[in-house]
Amino acid sequence: MIPFTLNINGRLVGYDRPAVMGIINATPDSFFAGSRTPLSAQVAERTRQMVDEGADMIDLGAYSSRPGAGDVSEAEECRRLREALESVRSVSSDIPVSVDTFRAGVAAKAATEWGADIVNDISGGTLDDAMFETVAALGVPYILMHMRGTPADMQTRCDYADVTADVIGELSVRLHKLSLLGVNDVIIDPGFGFSKTLEQNYRLLRDLDAFNMLGRPVLAGMSRKSMISRLLGIDSGEALNGTTAVNMLALDRGAAILRVHDVRAAREAVEIYSAMAGC
Repeated sequence: MIPFTLNINGRLVGYDRPAVMGIINATPDSFFAGSRTPLSAQVAERTRQMVDEGADMIDLGAYSSRPGAGDVSEAEECRRLREALESVRSVSSDIPVSVDTFRAGVAAKAATEWGADIVNDISGGTLDDAMFETVAALGVPYILMHMRGTPADMQTRCDYADVTADVIGELSVRLHKLSLLGVNDVIIDPGFGFSKTLEQNYRLLRDLDAFNMLGRPVLAGMSRKSMISRLLGIDSGEALNGTTAVNMLALDRGAAILRVHDVRAAREAVEIYSAMAGC
């Protein structure tokens, strides 16, 4: 892993070992039932648990992007995020919080009104043309994820000549656009499970260190996803052990951030990997 810094509300935060980002879903229908926290009290309790277990960041979403999920209006997404962010901040005023949204308007309100620090966009700016300009105006770090199409049709868009080269190429074009707008705090997410077949997900994991050529920290978000459960013939509720296995492989290939449902397990993986890497 290459050490990195993020400008969080004018405060330069340094990371000299892989960071753990805990997932909180303020939704009733996220793919992993154990992550669903639609009530404010549940969000606060999950935040408290993640902070105690060593989370470096929290990622908060209010729009399920799983295939087949129903649409959520912008007003409803805003309502969920506002209430959830208030709950997170009631537990911790300083932990960096990213908002998982592809809508520029939602991102702007979350950052200027509700206390969000980072924008995490599953579409990499492809679902809202105003997103890049909005992030530039906000001056917040941005997670640039790779996806083709929409969550409804993304799994029909897996036609790559070379999945690793094509994903890096598509991300590099978007990264250049962000750079021209003055957005420098960018985190790269290859988009495991989004517009990728099972085999393509593992090819990306094998080649994860190639993404370091983009010169930005790389986020690995594989927690309990179907690339694990389908391969092993289990459901997402049984996929913690598999998640730890792929997270260790990601760490060995230079991942700077692990985005996970289970903070304690990921923190232990980071501790073990760091001890080994330091020997």
